[in-house]
Amino acid sequence: MSLELACFAVTAPGLERLTAAELGALGIASEEQAGGVAFPADAAMLYAANLRLRTASRILVRAATFKARTFHELERHGARVPWAEYVPAGARVELRVSCRKSRLYHEGAVAERLHRAVHAATGAEPVGGSTEEEEGTAAQLFVVRFHRDRCTVSADASGALLHRRGYRQAVARAPLRETLGAAMLLASGWTPAAPLLDPMCGSGTLPIEAALLARGIAPGLAAADRTPRAYACLNWPGADLRAWTREVERARAEIVAEPPAAIVGSDRDEGGVAAARANAARAGVEHQVALSVTALSAAEPPPGRGWIVVNPPYGVRVGEVRALRDLYAGLGHWARARAPGWRLAFLSTDARLEAQVGIALEPRLETVNGGIRVRLMVGEVG
Repeated sequence: MSLELACFAVTAPGLERLTAAELGALGIASEEQAGGVAFPADAAMLYAANLRLRTASRILVRAATFKARTFHELERHGARVPWAEYVPAGARVELRVSCRKSRLYHEGAVAERLHRAVHAATGAEPVGGSTEEEEGTAAQLFVVRFHRDRCTVSADASGALLHRRGYRQAVARAPLRETLGAAMLLASGWTPAAPLLDPMCGSGTLPIEAALLARGIAPGLAAADRTPRAYACLNWPGADLRAWTREVERARAEIVAEPPAAIVGSDRDEGGVAAARANAARAGVEHQVALSVTALSAAEPPPGRGWIVVNPPYGVRVGEVRALRDLYAGLGHWARARAPGWRLAFLSTDARLEAQVGIALEPRLETVNGGIRVRLMVGEVG
């Protein structure tokens, strides 16, 4: 593996600045770009980024970039890509190709030529229509992007998407991705020194992510025994497993036993809370997250002045907006009655629903959740 790798942390739209800040906290210089953050790294930095980034979806390593206007040029350059540096013995290979504003616009034909080059260099067979589970095990993914006749070939260093911490096996309705839950917490302004309450916690993503943050647990160690999850780059022929072991040991040494303030989750749905408890146990934070079956109107914030962070249902259709007005009004009424002086942060899709909450709000983050444009609204409860 090269001493310096050209890496790119892929993010959901709007999360780039959060990922750049996370990299900065790791001592890694980066540049925000559309759809992610570019950064140079050695092997240890690559491993640390995979292990520790809470808001990135995957990390790519640029394998090659070249210009090609004909298939002959593509085949010639494709033969020079150092495929063998990224393909383990016996592995399959998936190519995910996109072509825009290029003379070579047929994505299937581009993939066919490059598959031949991979096979010639490594003997690896292609895999078609692979699932993310396959990416995390036997198949090495390459992302190939053609734009204005320039081709960039990147090796996926993560395997399964990074939101897959491993703890969330039980889910409630409309589960929140772990990366977006972490982004909400980081963008809201909450810090572990303040208590946190999610009164609509569902399967527990927000309080569990808060507990991981508060205890300094890297997302790649979000298992009860702190065994790290697998990453594709650890199977590359040049992987520096001693550097990987050092990064894991360093991350484990930073974990603290207890968060400095209370972390509470509640929901009126018994099934959701049961899922949250199971997920918290798998994450090894069941003793740091207080979970209960409680209606919003009866939820009690913990002592002190802290944060309410919640992901309420969205009003996507007109009829749904009307039906949810009472819920948002109830959230605001409950917060004013039970948590004056606290800060409230929630995801929203509709300004009309935001107005029902009855407190002054400002947007802190705009992104996409399940294909729906959402924004994180934050305000102080009067």
